Amino acid sequence: MNKNLNKAKQLLNEGASLVIVNGGGTLTYNEHGIKTLLSLQSGSLTGSFVADKIVGKAAAMLLVRGGAIEVYAEIISEPALEVFKKHRVICLYGTLVPNIINRDKTGVCPMEQAVLNVGDIGRAYEILVEKTGGAV
Repeated sequence: MNKNLNKAKQLLNEGASLVIVNGGGTLTYNEHGIKTLLSLQSGSLTGSFVADKIVGKAAAMLLVRGGAIEVYAEIISEPALEVFKKHRVICLYGTLVPNIINRDKTGVCPMEQAVLNVGDIGRAYEILVEKTGGAV
């Protein structure tokens, strides 16, 4: 594991929910869901090493859009792993699951469901912005 990704993973284990390490330093976040990733500009993660607690397809597409080069996920969905493989992003993970489950544990996460059949990163971003009420 790359030393930057290892640093991000260590901070994740210390309580952060999302850690971004790049040449400009280290950013840690404690929010749940994809809003933090959604707020990042396209390319703003270029060259970054990212550790995240839970990565579904929506988060994976946002990480690819941002330009992350290596990702560690505590829990990752099979569709998310496919996104990383397709876009040649190195991905290490703790647990692989078929899909990310919603907070009520009654079905698939609505963000993952929203982009499950979407292959285009730009279109996925538009769908997620619309779904969350975020700004493009």
